[in-house]
Amino acid sequence: MPIAGNPKKLAHDVAEGYQQFTPATLRQYSAADLKVLLFNLNIVLREMRGKQVSLEDSEALQEKHTKIHRLNQAINTIQAYSALKGIKI
Repeated sequence: MPIAGNPKKLAHDVAEGYQQFTPATLRQYSAADLKVLLFNLNIVLREMRGKQVSLEDSEALQEKHTKIHRLNQAINTIQAYSALKGIKI
């Protein structure tokens, strides 16, 4: 099943916590779709890392780190699923 909608929007949804990937949810995507997802997750991850947050604002700093953690977790899940299934990414 192809990606419904904009893949970058899906990556932002992952960062916000609205969407998460598990091996069961990744079964519906083809190898090309997984590559597109991984590419867009890395783009959003770079955007999050480049975001400037004041060190005095602990809530914003924690939110930034949480989003980065969610994106890293999604990237690791896709890479592990691809390795398990023998998909070259």
